[in-house]
Amino acid sequence: MLWDDFLNSDWHDWRGSGKSEDRLDRPGWLRAWLQEQQLPLLDEPKPHELQQLKELRSLIHGMVTSIVEGVSLDAEAIGRLNAVMSAGPVIRELRYREDSLSTGNKPVRWDWQQVMSEIAASFAETIANGEPARIRICDNPDCLWVYYDDTRNRSKRYCDDKMCGNLMKVRRFRARKKATQHDHGHDHDHDHDHDHNQT
Repeated sequence: MLWDDFLNSDWHDWRGSGKSEDRLDRPGWLRAWLQEQQLPLLDEPKPHELQQLKELRSLIHGMVTSIVEGVSLDAEAIGRLNAVMSAGPVIRELRYREDSLSTGNKPVRWDWQQVMSEIAASFAETIANGEPARIRICDNPDCLWVYYDDTRNRSKRYCDDKMCGNLMKVRRFRARKKATQHDHGHDHDHDHDHDHNQT
């Protein structure tokens, strides 16, 4: 989806090195992202447009956090999202392709304002007509990748079971091992104290 790929431009190293990168600041990243999303290419955004893109990302991330935490979306956030969408007008059209009809929206123009409007609309579509309860933030605190859980029983806790899932499994195992060793250490201390008191 357009909105979650955009949101994850705020990258954190899932392995726990503490490294992070705002990929919107990386020259060429947005252009490559547009290409990946099969959207028309644009020149690099101007500083004020880049700032607006970051503000939109922050707005959507805040709304995602509310959804994940089971908190109702506030009217101010919805109003701000609507304002972004209204800045990108579209023409409604009926399309006929391969013997089938569909409706769609065609942008009036194509610039960064329109891109932001498309991102906002993609998110609005997901939370209004999709299943917002499937939106997740990866349980690995070093990762925090936002994803849409498409498993049947909505049980996916990590963005990637092989990477973050395995890493967290190893961390839990090590923490348990450490706790067990710690407890045994205390037992020995008590035994030692007991012996000492007897002498």
